[in-house]
Amino acid sequence: MWMSILGFLGGPVIKGLIDAYQAKLKAGNTDAKIAADLAATEIAAQVSENEATLRLRAAEIGCWYEPDKLIGYCVSIYFAKLLVWDKVLGLGSTDPLAGFASTTANLVISFYFAKRGFENVARIIRR
Repeated sequence: MWMSILGFLGGPVIKGLIDAYQAKLKAGNTDAKIAADLAATEIAAQVSENEATLRLRAAEIGCWYEPDKLIGYCVSIYFAKLLVWDKVLGLGSTDPLAGFASTTANLVISFYFAKRGFENVARIIRR
């Protein structure tokens, strides 16, 4: 009964560990024991790989208050106000950006939209 509850709550990884452990207990000869041990080791490696992938993703995302993200938020707020409030709703008029602010806003937008493409090209070249 407990095995079915744990299998239901834990998903495929826990079910795989339980099945591997049960196969290990039921194994009569050495070949079956080796196969069961190998299956359990493989599942444990898969679990640790998944955990490492999740930690890497969390490290890549970072914090919301990093400087590049703060500048991105500012540019997003400006363009959201420009597009939604001024153009769509017609409730205001925003002065256009000029000089350094215009260049910075264009660079920030280019960074956010082109960054992933450049990463993909670099990954392909690196292979």
